[in-house]
Amino acid sequence: MREMTIELDTIDKVKRFVSLISAFDGDFDILAGRYVIDAKSILGIFSVDLSKPLTLRVGHEDDWENVRGALQEFMCH
Repeated sequence: MREMTIELDTIDKVKRFVSLISAFDGDFDILAGRYVIDAKSILGIFSVDLSKPLTLRVGHEDDWENVRGALQEFMCH
């Protein structure tokens, strides 16, 4: 299991993110403070404070490089 810090600070970013992450099989969670949300749930993502960076947890090591490449625009640098 790996993690990356992402930023989803606009509605368009959330829509693009969910569209991209939904193309992958497996489990992806977003950690926001003490909350854990399904990363493929647009409503779940909108239920947390999007003004702060979020942590994306990737459940499958095999997908790590592909997911990381697809989500470059959302990663905090």
